Amino acid sequence: MAKIKSICIVLCWLGWITLHNVYAVSGNQLPLVINTWPFTVATRAAWKVINSTGKTPLDAVEKGCTACEVARCDGTVGYGGSPDESGETTLDAMIMDGATHDIGSVGCLKRIKSAISVARKVMELTNHTLLVGDDATRFAVKVGFELENLHTNDSVGIYKSWLENNCQPNFWKGVTPNPRSTCGPYKPADTCQSADCKQDVNHDISSDNHDTIGMIVVDKNTIAGGTSTNGAKHKIAGRVGDSPIGGAGLYVDDEVGGSAATGDGDVMMRFLPSYQVVESMRLGLSPTKAATQAIKRIKKYYPNFNGALIAVNKAGEVGAACHGLKGKFPYSVRHAGMTDVKVYITNCI
Repeated sequence: MAKIKSICIVLCWLGWITLHNVYAVSGNQLPLVINTWPFTVATRAAWKVINSTGKTPLDAVEKGCTACEVARCDGTVGYGGSPDESGETTLDAMIMDGATHDIGSVGCLKRIKSAISVARKVMELTNHTLLVGDDATRFAVKVGFELENLHTNDSVGIYKSWLENNCQPNFWKGVTPNPRSTCGPYKPADTCQSADCKQDVNHDISSDNHDTIGMIVVDKNTIAGGTSTNGAKHKIAGRVGDSPIGGAGLYVDDEVGGSAATGDGDVMMRFLPSYQVVESMRLGLSPTKAATQAIKRIKKYYPNFNGALIAVNKAGEVGAACHGLKGKFPYSVRHAGMTDVKVYITNCI
């Protein structure tokens, strides 16, 4: 009898842990905010908006991502971080409406700090989806944004140190002089005998470099999402990552849920993982299983990539999956059943 009692106690304890974990990550009380990384300043800003009367998930997403841009979260969002190989900081951002599937995006945006807000203007004031580079900047000025210097002492220091280190690391391959030991200018090599020519991932991308804010806000009737980043440090000038690409950096659908990505965007955008996650949830997979499936698909072709996905369905159940990133990936959640933001950590596969 004592043995049976002990077994029952253990089983009940295990059952409580399982239920506790499900509740902790399901958060089925709406509204709900979820975003990549422990960027709780963004989560709280979005929650304050969506928990106010008359505000929409789009309003909350814009406010949340703006908070991260202003705070320069980890130096990888907003101005003053991740200079490209010419020393300039440029911004990528996207916002998406899950009801209409309208998207507004900017890529390689220069000299404008409020990337997520410019992206929303692209969605609301044009029939386009994505504007890039200097032309995106000119659009922003036309609709009321001010030109500002995106440099800081930090970004200038990062650039100078990079030059002093022979421009290492960088994103070139198959060129001469050898990009692994020398700065450019480069030109295509006549022959390519180096293993670098077959480089399959950006090894400089990790949890310490390229922490995109990807955010999804779920209300009782609609879903919206947004992203913002200053991209990868020392990227080739003109590079646009996955963050402003619908289905890659982010995807939301009122009928299903949403997903957002962070990590090596050059690799991840080739698989449209956020779109895959949403479609997998449409077929009945849980957010965690859907995200895991998408990560495994990328891992099959790029076993050394670093990246993560967050996911949430329309009922408010959340999940995440990752690969690389030093083995763990944190993400932030706030819903109506919580008194404050909670950061969850998922183990990478």
